[in-house]
Amino acid sequence: MTQRARPGKPAPPPARKPSKHPILLTLLALVVFAAVVMARLPASWVLPMARHELRCASVAGSVWDGYCGGAAVRGTSLGNLTWQVHPGDLLEARLAAHVAAVRADASIRADVAIGLGGTVAARNLVIDLPLEPAFVPALPPYISGKVSADLTRIEVTRAGVVEHIQGRIEVRHLIDSSGQVTPLGSFIVTFPAAAGEPVGRLRDLGGPLAVEGSLRLTAQPGYVLNARVAARSGAVPSLLNALQYLGTPDAEGRRPFALAGTY
Repeated sequence: MTQRARPGKPAPPPARKPSKHPILLTLLALVVFAAVVMARLPASWVLPMARHELRCASVAGSVWDGYCGGAAVRGTSLGNLTWQVHPGDLLEARLAAHVAAVRADASIRADVAIGLGGTVAARNLVIDLPLEPAFVPALPPYISGKVSADLTRIEVTRAGVVEHIQGRIEVRHLIDSSGQVTPLGSFIVTFPAAAGEPVGRLRDLGGPLAVEGSLRLTAQPGYVLNARVAARSGAVPSLLNALQYLGTPDAEGRRPFALAGTY
């Protein structure tokens, strides 16, 4: 006689086999958790741990997408600083971000990456600054003007050596106020894409001085500038007198001018 099965509790499901990679799953969970925490971490928590040179009047956003209002580095105002970090570059052991600093009379924008060795690489670097000692410490206080740059690429080592540079740098409305106010004109240096020490072509953009030459960036780090200079008609007497100290002019009326130094 066939016996009927008594109603009762359903049979338990088959036991799952233990994972063969428990450590890997744990690490993956920790990575995901850390990424979520970092994505939400307020920038105001992180900036106080940055180098003491940077100061912010106000802070907003996160580590990945942040804002530093009234930013100043070593007492020099940068205006409002913003950044957007590119998380994917962390997989290549480098920190990369789009950075912008804007104030009423100045702006800097670039895509910047910092590698493990300390080399800073910037692409699409656009600069518009007043030429003053606050931005260029080695600049004599009696020299003024405006500097702008549009660089496709620049790489600078931890020691400050410019290894690669491509693009243009302009100095406009340069004025020497050491004695009588003397307008010097506007100039441009263009760096082509090339191997070896960067060498840029220097020329004037009009004004009282006709200039043609080269600017080489060396590994000290330093620079070597060689040019030929001549005064155009209408140059003020103080400029004509200053050119007398550059030596004898060539057949085209241009005098040699050389300058070298380190930074």
